[in-house]
This record gives sequence, structure tokens and C-alpha cells, in this order.
Amino acid sequence: MSRDALVSPGELTVTQEAPTGLPDGRRITRWTFGSRTRVMAEVLNLGARLQALHVPDRAGRRVNVVLAGEGVEELLGEASYFGATVGRYGNRIAGGVLPLDGTTHRLATQTPGHTLHGGPDGFATRLWDGVPVRADRQVGVRFRLRSPDGDQGFPGALTAEVTYLLDPDGELSIAYRAATDAPTVVNLTNHAYFNLAGEGGGSVLDHRLQVEAAGYLPVDGELIPFGPVEPVSGTPFDFRETRRIGARLTEDHPQIRRAGRGFDHNWVLDGTGFRRAAVLSHPGSGRRVECLTTEPGLQVYTGNHFDGSLTGRSGGRYGQYAGIALETQHFPDSPNRPDYPSTLLRPGEQYRSRTVYRFSAE
Repeated sequence: MSRDALVSPGELTVTQEAPTGLPDGRRITRWTFGSRTRVMAEVLNLGARLQALHVPDRAGRRVNVVLAGEGVEELLGEASYFGATVGRYGNRIAGGVLPLDGTTHRLATQTPGHTLHGGPDGFATRLWDGVPVRADRQVGVRFRLRSPDGDQGFPGALTAEVTYLLDPDGELSIAYRAATDAPTVVNLTNHAYFNLAGEGGGSVLDHRLQVEAAGYLPVDGELIPFGPVEPVSGTPFDFRETRRIGARLTEDHPQIRRAGRGFDHNWVLDGTGFRRAAVLSHPGSGRRVECLTTEPGLQVYTGNHFDGSLTGRSGGRYGQYAGIALETQHFPDSPNRPDYPSTLLRPGEQYRSRTVYRFSAE
């Protein structure tokens, strides 16, 4: 196994290794980059995936705060979405039906008949092309993928790009770009699960969350939004002030029951442009992450259906609520909901999105 130093601007460094391969012989490559004393990241070309994020606590002790599978079987199976860049359309499209310019496209679907995160062979399962990059005080990796016309049923050949960059202060930036040769829809996001106590460190019920949103989208029994935006006021979805996650999940609310005794919902973020979406913190360690984005929505999923069948990198099993996903994105099922912000991309246009996770300890 080779391990090569690629970029070392001052305190920051990037290294590359090829620790394992796919059943067909293609290699999975891992890049490690960041600060030797603060935040370090590991990414894989399989799914342009955030595989680990080593973050110090208030005493300077670093642990990985991102859930991940380790073996190829897990990366292609039960942990296929963990930390991955999901697309061509993150979240759900109802019935796999994509109406576009008078034509109805039938997309590949998963159980129970909807398209989730781009389909059963979406971007999370692909080997992306990766190169190390450096920008100002940041280092990281840029991934690129070409998705052909008809991929999982989506029209148009799409070129997608995602760039991870870390600075010395512990700010992880994820920037997305895409272009197409025919009208299509695009909704890219990162599917990392965070546990600020440490990967494998128990549940996130003791974490505290604040979300900049006055509204959310209720879902039906198959987790498809079914109506207009509902106000969070007077519901367990009100995180406009910081709240302990576990306290909210004990409330008896039909939407929490419907999602499997937890959250799997889209919050409609206040404001527009690049702004703060959420803050997640862990009182025990002092770790804190502020999430900022250009996106209109934030899908919060609390690992409601984790059942202990997956073993993480630390060797511990992931039980219910072992991590929380903060997925910045457009709304679920937007192609079938003209009242939601559009995800349409046409030739000559460029899809751009940016999300930042800013880590600190207090």
C-alpha cells in the first residue's frame, strides 16, 4: 500500500493511498488532508465520500466524528450513503416519476417504489476521478464524475464536480458544480452522519440542535412531502432556539411516529443566499459545528432505523440514533411540486451549491 505526500502548504497537508479495491479490480483511493493539530479529513473516490473527520474537543483530544463503514461490502451495501455525495437527485422523487418539458421520464426506483438519492445505482456507488487541490489557506480534493444520458432514467449527460477544502481553523467547505447537455434535474448533497461525541460513541440524543427555519415539510407514510410548508411553532420541529434532540423525540407527534420515532424531514430554511442553516453541539466534549449553505432546505435524519447490524470503523455497532445527518439540499420531490424551488438545469446553465461545516470547541 503506497502513501504519498501530495500537497503541504505550511501546516496543512494532503496524502493519498489506495487501501482496497472493488470486486472488479478497480481501486478505491483515500485522501487524507487538513491540519496536523486541528481538523483532519479522509475522503474516498467511491461516492466522493467523506469517510472520516477528526475533530478536537475542548481539551484538544481528536476523534473521528463521522459514521462510516470500512469494508467494501459495507461501502457498497448498508453504508453506501454514509458520507457520500448523493445524486443525481438527493432525497426522494415520488413513484420515480420525473415530468420535464411535457415528457414523463421513468426513473429507477427502490422499495417502496420511489427514487431515493438518484436511484439504486446512484452517485454514491460510483468511482469518481479525484485530484488534490489547494486554494489560498485551504487544501483538499476535487472529484469529478460524468453521468451519461439515461443514467438511472435521468435525461441528459451530466458532468458533476464536488470539491472538499479544509482550512487551518477547522472549516470544511463542500462546493458542487454541474452542467448538462439536455434539460434535467440536479440536487446534490453530502450524506454524512455526525456524532460529536465520536464515531461509535453512543447516540446523539444528548446533542443540542438549532435550526434557522420557521417551517418544515410534513410527510406521508412513505416519507414523501404531502402539502404546503407547515409552521414549526408549537411542534417538536421548532429548533429556532437550541434544544436537546432527545427531548424533542420524546414528544408524541404523528410526524415523529411516522418517521420511525425520529426526524427524517426537510426544514425550510429562512432567508436566501449563503447563510447559517443550523448549529449542532455536544455538551460533554464541547465540540460544535455550524452549518452554512446556499441551499433552501435542510433534511435532518436522526438514524431512526439503525438497528445495530452495521459495525463502524471504531468496531462498535451503530444502534438507533447513532448519528445525525444535516443534508443541505433542495426539497424532496421538487420535480413533482411546482410550488417548491425548482431543481431544473438546462444546457448552458451551471448548477452551483456550497455548504460549509465550521467546527469549534467550547
